[in-house]
Amino acid sequence: MTSAQVDQHRDGNEAVRAEGNEGGEGYQRGLGARQIQMIAIGGAIGTGLFLGAGKGISKAGPSLILAYAIAGLVIFFIMRALGELLMYRPVSGSFSEYAREFIGPFAGFVTGWTYWLFWVVTGITEVTAAAAYMTYWFDIPQWVSALIFTVILYGANLISVKLFGELEFWFSMVKVTAIIGMILICAGILTVGFSDAGDTASVSHLWSDGGFFPHGVGNTLMTLQMVMFAFLAVELVGVTAGESKDPKTVLPKAINTVPWRIAVFYVGALIMILSVVPWTNFHAGASPFVVAFEKMGLPAGAGIVNFVVLTAALSSCNSGMYSTGRMLRDLALNSQGPKFFTKLTRSGTPLVGTTFSAALMLVGVWINYQWPGKAFDYVVSFATISGMWAWIVILLCQIRYRAKADRGELPRSEFRTPGAPFTSWIALAFIGMVIVLMGIDKDARVSLYCAPLWGLVLAVAYLVLKRRNPEAAAFRKR
Repeated sequence: MTSAQVDQHRDGNEAVRAEGNEGGEGYQRGLGARQIQMIAIGGAIGTGLFLGAGKGISKAGPSLILAYAIAGLVIFFIMRALGELLMYRPVSGSFSEYAREFIGPFAGFVTGWTYWLFWVVTGITEVTAAAAYMTYWFDIPQWVSALIFTVILYGANLISVKLFGELEFWFSMVKVTAIIGMILICAGILTVGFSDAGDTASVSHLWSDGGFFPHGVGNTLMTLQMVMFAFLAVELVGVTAGESKDPKTVLPKAINTVPWRIAVFYVGALIMILSVVPWTNFHAGASPFVVAFEKMGLPAGAGIVNFVVLTAALSSCNSGMYSTGRMLRDLALNSQGPKFFTKLTRSGTPLVGTTFSAALMLVGVWINYQWPGKAFDYVVSFATISGMWAWIVILLCQIRYRAKADRGELPRSEFRTPGAPFTSWIALAFIGMVIVLMGIDKDARVSLYCAPLWGLVLAVAYLVLKRRNPEAAAFRKR
């Protein structure tokens, strides 16, 4: 590719970006640096830490810290790969857009619909959980709370992207404040020795109670699946690219904060908690934060953690409302979904796509209340594998993009992934290992059961759409 052709391609990309920002995609740049940073931070902190870490601690002991650190490094590689793609072409369709360009039209179709399903199912579970958390303070039917939360978040997402960003900012602020507060309290106990845990608190708890790997390295490996699940949604910052005020400046900064976010909020928090309270006190089904507060003699901590987990659930549901509407609209704009999903409100939010997704979330909540059996659990567990599919696509697209850019066929991104393509292949191998571990674990392999069925449904739908409109650009490799 000659330099003139590269310049022409670059000019074409700039035209596409301008069209997407001003008219083509039709979105408004309502997300500022403060909101993008908090969306990036909040995406890495969810109920997987506040509630799910208890099971991981009981299974792996202090070595869970190492599992989070290793998985966190892989997440950083994934996010840098996403950042390289975003700086090449920042679009709201993000993952599905890149899949169409670098893998093929069917990959874009699968990625868009799978990521949409991921957030619909996640939204159902999170709004259901939020309603359950409300019963801690109020004796009201869960369906009432679920309905109220869904309507409020739906309305906020339709008013403007700025309001969505503001809600996400404060939801994330609550989670960040809670973790930092816990770290400071634990640090005070370790240095000064106050509270009921003051006499026994010691960093030596990390290795003295059965060793750093009390149940063996094998059990630690088996926790990697739940550790990776805790990081699902960290990639959401990529969906905000088309609505960021200054994506070339803000997004790289947000992505580069991934290492210290994971170091502080996961590794740091677990080091402090397990130093103050021996790991043998934690068990599945109980939040490690609640257990730690109880052992410190601070019973009010249970209420505090309940409030934090409530905000985490609402944050996830809010993100679901945001991303589903945009994914459906991107699919519709590319003739891979119904055209009515392209409709925007005057404030530039996807009206029909968001409404459709919110309605499904409410139906799902009702089904969950009526038939809370294994069938629904199977559907929910599928969210985990569908979420990791987005990571796989990001890495594959970055590898293909870097190869083309290095050959001069595409302009180079201003934000290059360090160590690529080797770091991207390492991340892919790691995700592959996690999927294998899911298949070995009888409690986790259910996540893999629905994937082939979903793939078959998408393949049939794609063939039907392609037959109806064989000349559409969406069904030809770019």
